[in-house]
Amino acid sequence: GLEGRVVLRVEVAADGVPGDIAVAQSSGHAMLDRAAQTAVARWRFAPATVDGQKVAGAIDVPVVFRLID
Repeated sequence: GLEGRVVLRVEVAADGVPGDIAVAQSSGHAMLDRAAQTAVARWRFAPATVDGQKVAGAIDVPVVFRLID
């Protein structure tokens, strides 16, 4: 029965695999914050590029938890 929005700061390696995942803005519910981190850890990203070369970077990822009737 919880809803909220978590913003995660994700370090993305040059191969698109997430590294460090930190809570930049909490939902106010530790359970939702952990669930968002667990989910995003399984994602794969399109890495940043510089001069056509893939490089590591960081991105803020919002995750919204909403109950639907």
